[in-house]
Amino acid sequence: MSRLGLGLLGGTFDPVHRAHLQLGQAARRQLALETVFLIPAARPPLKLDCTTPAETRLRMVELATRNESGLEACGIELERKGTSYTVDTLRSLHALHHRRELWFLIGTDALRDLNTWREPDQILSLASLGVVERGLGRPPKALEEFMPPHFANQYRPTADGWAHSSGRELRIIPFEGSAISSSQIREYLRAGKSVAEWLPASVIEFIHSHQLYQEDS
Repeated sequence: MSRLGLGLLGGTFDPVHRAHLQLGQAARRQLALETVFLIPAARPPLKLDCTTPAETRLRMVELATRNESGLEACGIELERKGTSYTVDTLRSLHALHHRRELWFLIGTDALRDLNTWREPDQILSLASLGVVERGLGRPPKALEEFMPPHFANQYRPTADGWAHSSGRELRIIPFEGSAISSSQIREYLRAGKSVAEWLPASVIEFIHSHQLYQEDS
């Protein structure tokens, strides 16, 4: 009997927007996951321009997922001190949800830089990968197309994707959601433009009530 799947979607979520929610739902459907956690990074190692407090970003994710079936906010990275490293988060969630299969959702651009991450081999052993590909015209013939060879060599092809030497899996998630970014949304907000197309109403209300992303913030 297969274990229930738990999807993990990390990010700064500064702010969270509809494309994040669309991606979570797409992964949930395509990987047959019970739940997808949206996990705000407390102190992201690479995105140094993130200045909105982690607690504030978590609250926006809680509001955005409130009416999204199968999506939940997860504040586990706020419970740790120091930089938010993916491998530490996976270890913590693996201990908490050892009866569930963890699926770490990652884009192809980030996967190309996997060798720069902390303990990348451990990441591949702790979780299966749901690799998000925008506008994929055909399934990749080889993992080397978006993964450093050292890691690609640890996988073998299967009917549904690839299997890692640890028993974890890798599958492609085609995604055609909005290409809007959080940084673009922040610029619109600073300029006083409408963001109703990209943000849930509850998040917009929260941003305005807390005077976030203003020109002098």
